[in-house]
Amino acid sequence: MEKQKNANTVSMDVKMKILYVDPVEACKLMDSDMRGLSSQEALKRLKEYGKNEIIQKKPESMVKKFFANFTSLMALLLWGGGIMAIISGSLELGISIFCVNLINGLFSFVQEFKAEKATNALQKMLPANVRVVRDGKEQKIEAGDVVPGDIMILEEGDKISADARILRSSDFKTDQSTLTGESDPIQKSSDAMRQECSYLEADNMIFSGTSAAAGTCRALVVSTGMNSEFGKIANLTSNTEKTLSPLQKELNILTKQIALIAFSIGLVFFIVAVFFVNDPVMEAFLFALGMIVAFIPEGLLPAVTLSLALAVQKMAKENALVKKLSAVETLGCTNVICSDKTGTLTQNEMTVNHLWMMRSELKVTGEGYVPKGEILDGDIVVSVKNSYDLELLLCGGALCTNAKLIAPSEGNDRYTVLGDPTEACLSVVAQKGGVKLDEMARHYPRIMELPFDSRRKRMTTIHQLKDSFEGGHRIAFVKGSPKEVMELCERCFDGSRSRAMNDADRERIMEANDRYAREGLRVLAVAYRPLRKEDDTLPDSIREYNNENIERSLTFIGLVAMQDPPRSEVKDAVELCHHAGIKIIMITGDYGLTAESIARKIGIIKSKDAQVISGSELAEMEDAQLKKALEGEVVFARMAPEQKYRIVCTLQEMGNIVAVTGDGVNDSPALKKADIGIAMGITGTDVAKEAADMILSDDNFATIVRAIEEGRTVYNNIRKFLRYIFDSNTPEAAASVVYLLSGGFIPLPLTIMQILTIDIGTDMVPALGLGAEASEASVMYQPPRSSSERLLNRNVMFVGFIWYGLIGTLFALGGYFLANYLHGWPVLELAGEGSRVYAEATTMMLAGVVFSQIGMVLNNRTDVESVFKRGLFSNRYINIGIVVEVILLLALIYIPFFNGIFNTAPISLIEWLYLICIPFIVFGIEELRKAFLRKKRKEQSK
Repeated sequence: MEKQKNANTVSMDVKMKILYVDPVEACKLMDSDMRGLSSQEALKRLKEYGKNEIIQKKPESMVKKFFANFTSLMALLLWGGGIMAIISGSLELGISIFCVNLINGLFSFVQEFKAEKATNALQKMLPANVRVVRDGKEQKIEAGDVVPGDIMILEEGDKISADARILRSSDFKTDQSTLTGESDPIQKSSDAMRQECSYLEADNMIFSGTSAAAGTCRALVVSTGMNSEFGKIANLTSNTEKTLSPLQKELNILTKQIALIAFSIGLVFFIVAVFFVNDPVMEAFLFALGMIVAFIPEGLLPAVTLSLALAVQKMAKENALVKKLSAVETLGCTNVICSDKTGTLTQNEMTVNHLWMMRSELKVTGEGYVPKGEILDGDIVVSVKNSYDLELLLCGGALCTNAKLIAPSEGNDRYTVLGDPTEACLSVVAQKGGVKLDEMARHYPRIMELPFDSRRKRMTTIHQLKDSFEGGHRIAFVKGSPKEVMELCERCFDGSRSRAMNDADRERIMEANDRYAREGLRVLAVAYRPLRKEDDTLPDSIREYNNENIERSLTFIGLVAMQDPPRSEVKDAVELCHHAGIKIIMITGDYGLTAESIARKIGIIKSKDAQVISGSELAEMEDAQLKKALEGEVVFARMAPEQKYRIVCTLQEMGNIVAVTGDGVNDSPALKKADIGIAMGITGTDVAKEAADMILSDDNFATIVRAIEEGRTVYNNIRKFLRYIFDSNTPEAAASVVYLLSGGFIPLPLTIMQILTIDIGTDMVPALGLGAEASEASVMYQPPRSSSERLLNRNVMFVGFIWYGLIGTLFALGGYFLANYLHGWPVLELAGEGSRVYAEATTMMLAGVVFSQIGMVLNNRTDVESVFKRGLFSNRYINIGIVVEVILLLALIYIPFFNGIFNTAPISLIEWLYLICIPFIVFGIEELRKAFLRKKRKEQSK
């Protein structure tokens, strides 16, 4: 046997040669024969080639996954912040920060553990046992012991355990959807291939991980285990490492920015305290540590986690199950979606939409397998009751099929198909035309079938007639490829009778066929032959009926054109993607014409210059050529798994954030490589679901678009939260600044425990409400965010730290001085630490920050849009948050136990009136600013 040097695998040269030789020669190439291997030779080859099994990488341990939630850069910053708080003397603050980190990490782990449970899905797709011929006898062995050169015996329903060359078959079909993504069963043959084709497209090859859909066969094993096509996919999938999501990368950058800001401020304050205020070095150091801790947003991680978790819950209700929290936001910055066609963009329900006969062309309404719809001749409804040629076409097509239509039942509210979807739609259109299938089957009982094969490209069924038809006691119905069927026709059925067919008729038929093909429709021709007793060309015994003596002298009835129709909501979803700056690329295993037709119909491609690239064409392309093609409108057809993977890699190299949809094993490498892999929940294999980050429970492209909207909203909400947190950082820092710059003349207006109250208490709950804020109307009419755009940008810095921060600082310090003023300041000195007036003054500073934040949280709900337009109280989480923070503040002020811990004291009615006014003023000022911005943008747009 020819083998690659130093490799225990059959060479690619042998694999390709074996396609183009007869079965006997194929056995010779594999050093085998029709009697199979001897047990001794099989054992020798098992040692040489290894077990026929999928080797998977050891999954990441749950312990490692658990600790990963506590070791992100932001989590490390919080651990550091807690340690610094303890060193600076704020034990309570340090412990509180540790608790926040622990709770957040546990919450994140539980969320992801619930959604993602590891399974050995690839291994499950291979059978446990297989029938082989060894030592000239049929044996059942473990699938893991199958070796190249073995001869497998397969029948309908069997899982195929290795790549093999068919030696002998009887109406054998395979379901290769796990490898190709296309659900139609593939007819297989033992014949040598006459035309050049790719390995996966060969009609005489079957593949590991697929299954036998019909018939029986014997096949010569060519490749096993990781050397099979299935194994190559498994290897590609397991060796594809997931990188950090865009949000994880952005949070890491944000952590570094915050750390730089916090440590810079701490350093500045340390220098000022030592060299300008002449504080002792140790005291200045501890003060600087306190400032650093004050600028660390302890609530950021919980807010991000909760925002993502709420989005996950919301998306689950809309049929999108997200396995990893960070994947939600990845959707938001996606700018390319690589989508397959069948079942995602289309309904995966083949539907007849045109019928063509010699005297008429009819349109068929209704979609899918539901037998509801009409057959129209212009605007006139026609049926078998008033059209004889239509009755013949519909009955002929429905009788010449093996598929069964299963009506809805308990637990299944959809029509489903048992068998070939292409055949099933013939039964559906027959019912639309008024044919009663049960009566038809009784009236025309089938007595024989000549199965479809890829060489003839047609199938024939023979039926007994109760009443003679054109002198025949039996009738043969033939359906198949229009060209092949028409070549066998001598007559055509014209209206109500048959007549001789001429060249003009043939031209009209092929013209109609070509027109449908250009529209991406699949076309079948239907013909018949009355079988007369006196016909000398027919054998006397039905047992002697065969292709040669039955499929001749046919009468052409008509053409049936069909298509898997696009989902009704997909066109609008595609249009919304275009508005949102998201490019859609169709990557399918289907034919180019069909793919292009669907892509144009739903708006994925519009340009006349759009390219349709086949798998064979892509194999010849250099990376530079592929990148150029990806810059324009393009559809990829007849793609192999490694080619889909290559497209995704190339798009990522071009700087794109790529989402990929898929349902088969063939899609798993691309799903895992993508920034966000999206598997189908209904048609998807376990392998695809395991490799993906998100699962669509309705297999619908429109659900992806809704998820993208949610992802964009999450990012916007995180930014709103960040801005809101910085609003309170400024007054916290200002308290220390006035103390430091006054040389202690102004006592510290805000204590460390009060800062803790704001950061982890009063600020946190309303801030979490921002994470649940609904999408803004314009979110899908903006381009995806650039990878260079930061969460903490100039706008956040200006609006959060400076604009909102200064407003909050003025009102908070105003409260502090108001309390002192009511007790005799400036005649008397500002109240010193330890006095009751000092406690009241710091309480007013704390309350001033809290009441400013009530206005700020409402302001942060929108960037430019008026909050009134959205509904002032429409976010119930924020409403609850405001109530909670006010109750918490009241508890700190009026419960004596807390007064000592947090240095608070009851305040007067005048002070309450001052506080109550703050949110209205803060909110009103910001609404005026937003109105000014809206007016400015409107003028600029003009």
